[in-house]
Amino acid sequence: MIILAAALMLDWLFGEPDMLWRRIPHPVVLFGRAISLGERLGNRKKGRTGLTRRRTGVCAMLVLVLIAGLFGIGLSLGGGLAELVVLTVLLAGRSLDDHIRAVFLALGENIQAAQGAVAMIVGRDTSQMDEADIARAAIETGAENLSDGVIAPAFWFLLLGVPGLLIYKMTNTADSMIGYRNARYLAFGWAAARFDDVLNYVPARLTALLICVAATTAQGGISRAFASMLQDAGKHQSPNAGWPEAAMAGGIDVWLAGPRRYHNRVRHAAQLHARGRTADRTTVLEALRVLIIAQILFGLALVLCAISLAPDVLI
Repeated sequence: MIILAAALMLDWLFGEPDMLWRRIPHPVVLFGRAISLGERLGNRKKGRTGLTRRRTGVCAMLVLVLIAGLFGIGLSLGGGLAELVVLTVLLAGRSLDDHIRAVFLALGENIQAAQGAVAMIVGRDTSQMDEADIARAAIETGAENLSDGVIAPAFWFLLLGVPGLLIYKMTNTADSMIGYRNARYLAFGWAAARFDDVLNYVPARLTALLICVAATTAQGGISRAFASMLQDAGKHQSPNAGWPEAAMAGGIDVWLAGPRRYHNRVRHAAQLHARGRTADRTTVLEALRVLIIAQILFGLALVLCAISLAPDVLI
């Protein structure tokens, strides 16, 4: 736990240094290359039924997870220092905060700058977004990625060590690349999407609880955050993302979700905390504060747990 708390602090202090990752590929980039190779080899439509492609996708995910797990076991042999380095590299709290802050600052300049900033963190079409659309997209992404980029990796590290961390990051990266419900990926990416759902089930709900507590001083407060989480989380198309997003919606008293555009197609979705305010630049800053407070609370909880379990954990 102390190693994890230290990694959270190092990530917050240093983030992802561009100079380093311009010289060597980031581990997630390597994961992406492995996933792309598996997709090119296995996701061939010609002469294959959807069922065959789904089975191939399952096999591909099993191989990728096995590789990640074995690599994690090897890294674990390096001891605490190796674990600290791997954790610091793969946690994404500082990166998340920086991207949300960039959207907030861009909204203070002009709409084109804001569209460009939010395009860095969402997969939807941003060219027609207005201030409210941009603000909602940033807030939703911030809430979801607090789980995907911080809490879930930490959870699986605590449970299974570095192998668990790498298995989670491989799966989450695969879901972001091939877990789409379109003609190309619906069958082959099925396993990636389902496995990601399983691995995020507990972390997403823990993240939502953290957001509720962190929202104590926000516009909506802890009571609205809890109410929105319990009432609206199930309305989301994702079995997991709705939890932190609904908690954030109530916590800062802003309605989220609703219709959004992906690659020239409008996807309709129910609103979360429908009676809330319309999102704008100021609510992005509120959400950023909640995200930062949630990460601080998580780090403090780790330290307190480590102290309470002393001397075994601290030795």
